[in-house]
Amino acid sequence: MKHVIVCLCAGILVIFAAGGLVLTGCSDDDPASSHGTAPEIPPQSTFMMDYSDFEIEQTGTKKESVVMTKANWGYAALNVAVWNTVLTVTLVVPVAAFVEAFQHNAVWQPEDNSWEWAYSFYAGGLLHTARLNGRIVDDQVQWNMYISKQDAYTNFLWFTGEHDVAATEGEWLLNKDPDDPTAFIRIDWHRNTTESTADIKYTNVIPDDDENGGYIAYGITDDDTHDRFYEIYNKGLDNLTDIEWNYTSKAGRIMDEIQFEDTEWHCWDEILDDVECPVIVE
Repeated sequence: MKHVIVCLCAGILVIFAAGGLVLTGCSDDDPASSHGTAPEIPPQSTFMMDYSDFEIEQTGTKKESVVMTKANWGYAALNVAVWNTVLTVTLVVPVAAFVEAFQHNAVWQPEDNSWEWAYSFYAGGLLHTARLNGRIVDDQVQWNMYISKQDAYTNFLWFTGEHDVAATEGEWLLNKDPDDPTAFIRIDWHRNTTESTADIKYTNVIPDDDENGGYIAYGITDDDTHDRFYEIYNKGLDNLTDIEWNYTSKAGRIMDEIQFEDTEWHCWDEILDDVECPVIVE
């Protein structure tokens, strides 16, 4: 997979939002602490994918019209929307809990030599409480997010995480919900703050699910022409959809062997209209 990009911003996408660049986390940075400082929470871009360039509503037209008149971009947007919709509905609580953590400081937990962020937050209009526990073990930082909802569930381990101390690569593993506490989505991420590149990938890890192994990956690259990409793998169809575009101009292209019945790129311009792809001279 292409190595991709850097941090997307705070501002949560509907579920996984978009925005600028965020390279820092939250921690208790009191140098007088005999336990040192708390580990920094990885940037929100390691948890939330940016879907903003493929929101059909941004064109000001109905979905059907967009897909008919801007077929290449429209097909790309529909593929992205499938993942966006599923994750928006399913992960609204853990995403809200993660975002809120950046507004709080950690407290040292002497019983297990960890740090804990404890706070309340709203998700879906309902009050929840969260405990984000982080600890450094050898050269890794390990995370556990426990979420509670009054009269519903207590200290549900919604997701875990692990990354290197420099926070250049890591993963999150999310469970579905308290009623179905099975593995749901694995998030793999990489980032290079020097080159301003990064990537994030959601993989279906539901046990015995027909789509187990399906994924969507997003990245920011240092390519001048197409500096953003998605890769969307449909496990059931054994089909890969490649999408590349320019973040500034919005012009881009898509390749999907089943949809287009070929292995060629299909392009759109700055106003998302279908155009012939330029000939690339080797």
